[in-house]
Amino acid sequence: MELNNVILEKEGNIAIVTINRPKALNALNSETLKDIDTVVDALEKDKDVYAVILTGAGDKAFVAGADISEMKDLDEKQGQEFGALGNKVFRRLENLDKPVIAAISGFALGGGCELAMACDIRVASEKAKFGQPEAGLGITPGFGGTQRLARIVGLGKAKELIYTCDIIKADEALRIGLVNKVVPLENLMEEVKAMATKIASNAPVAVKLCKDAINRGMQVDIDRAVEIEAEDFGKCFATEDQKEGMTAFLEKRAKNFQNK
Repeated sequence: MELNNVILEKEGNIAIVTINRPKALNALNSETLKDIDTVVDALEKDKDVYAVILTGAGDKAFVAGADISEMKDLDEKQGQEFGALGNKVFRRLENLDKPVIAAISGFALGGGCELAMACDIRVASEKAKFGQPEAGLGITPGFGGTQRLARIVGLGKAKELIYTCDIIKADEALRIGLVNKVVPLENLMEEVKAMATKIASNAPVAVKLCKDAINRGMQVDIDRAVEIEAEDFGKCFATEDQKEGMTAFLEKRAKNFQNK
């Protein structure tokens, strides 16, 4: 697997994906988006990965945005193609059958905020900053920002942030529900790894089905959503991990999940 701008590492059952363009504040160009797509391919196939951490190289930025130098001279068709590429990759990440935690050290602006929102959980350092500044550059958010931000923080707040191009600090992002947790920068990866380890200690198939039920259920009405939940609940009872988890509980012993 050849990657130019993304690093993929593994620590036990946890994968760590690092956007690695620190001189460009990890800005997303086409090559980087394709690297992320390649990494998602690898993660889909790796049955030994139970949780994923997504971060950016260096302390200044998670991802400072899409690469403006690449976008500046695009025409309408090329702009649509670039937006479609970003949306395809981010949607694949969002639908990955493993939980993804964004570890956000610094700037998460434009495409960076959109990338973080495609993750399941967002943990930010106290130095992190968030925003969708695209309208100030003459464009709209193009990698899902107009859709995910409203779903996460509500319609009115999303419109305010997108229309004004305001940049908000980590404490405000926590207040409005854009991030799950704010920690000191020096503790960021330690905190995120601890969370990933905790997730990975649970039955991987059950966690996968929890993610599926939540993601699919949020896109339909409540009657169909509870049907989806019942389907995924039922699938758990065909797994060895369900038998192990309940037997271990009744026998008051440690669980030994096998992802089966």
